Amino acid sequence: MLDFQAVSDGKTMFEELVKDLTKEDLRALTNEMVDTMLGLIADAGDEDVLFTPRDAGADDPYATNDAERNISWTLGHVIVHTTASAEESAFLAAEMARGVENHGRSRSEIPWETVTTIAECRERLEESRRMRLASLDLWPNHPYLDLTYKPWPTAPDLNAVGRFVLGLWHDSDHVGQIAECVRQAREKVISDW
Repeated sequence: MLDFQAVSDGKTMFEELVKDLTKEDLRALTNEMVDTMLGLIADAGDEDVLFTPRDAGADDPYATNDAERNISWTLGHVIVHTTASAEESAFLAAEMARGVENHGRSRSEIPWETVTTIAECRERLEESRRMRLASLDLWPNHPYLDLTYKPWPTAPDLNAVGRFVLGLWHDSDHVGQIAECVRQAREKVISDW
């Protein structure tokens, strides 16, 4: 996987991390990320999907309502959220690669409450993989990599490659949360046994 921690720690610039990546690299990185997440939930069961872990730092400033702002996310919630964010990055990247200037968000997130089984989590991850990889097929043979924009004021200028990788970085930020959801759920199952 890409070393996003080096960017967070200021040891390398994001632009440096992504500058030589190809479309095939993006495919491989996507498969690696989804495989990692699937590996983390490989031994999880349905009871683990709905388990609410302890998360003292729970704070979602983008929650759809105030009641959900500080709730701990279930495994299903994390999977739905992270896949929606990565897909958004992939689809925005495809537009940029085709020379379309950024015009805002491109987000679709299913209600997290509807994901209640481990099979649905796995299906959501595989569906996300399929959509992200398919988005790369939308790129022209000669993508417009000189087209850039700043997704937020302090962000670097991103081209299509950077925009796509931003979704993988967001995934990476939630890998630990997925592992922790599963760990806490398994710990509870063992202690209840």
